Amino acid sequence: MHPIGKGCPHHIIAALLAIILLMTGATPAQSDPPKSSGQTLYVPVYSHIYSGDRERPLYLAVTISIRNTDPNQAIRLTRVDYFDSEGKLLRGYLEKPTVLGPMASTRYIVGESDKAGGSGANFIVRWEADTPVSPPITEGIMISTASQLGISFTSPGQVIPD
Repeated sequence: MHPIGKGCPHHIIAALLAIILLMTGATPAQSDPPKSSGQTLYVPVYSHIYSGDRERPLYLAVTISIRNTDPNQAIRLTRVDYFDSEGKLLRGYLEKPTVLGPMASTRYIVGESDKAGGSGANFIVRWEADTPVSPPITEGIMISTASQLGISFTSPGQVIPD
């Protein structure tokens, strides 16, 4: 066995250093998440999913949640549009831009009885800000409590090119 520093392979020294850092709670410096002055987000949602061997549809209520994570600046929602599985626009939720204050949240709902979206439904959300801000968190939340069965899950938004 080699004492540390005398002929000991560098990868063993690196591994020991990493273990010591983990045990002490020390972590390498992390940069702040990138700020933005606007993005277009794709949020996959499901107006229904299928269960069982016969692919029986289970209809879901959909909530899209948009949360401004910036503690100091407002953002403007300029587009919240709902599309079906074929990419057809079903509903635009905004008649004019909506301001979301610092740390504020809003939501838009597709009822459980609205089956038009299908299993490949989605939202396109566009937001902008006057100065670069911490980007919002945008999620789809699907839920159903039919027939003594409770199911819920979330789907995160993804930034897409404008």
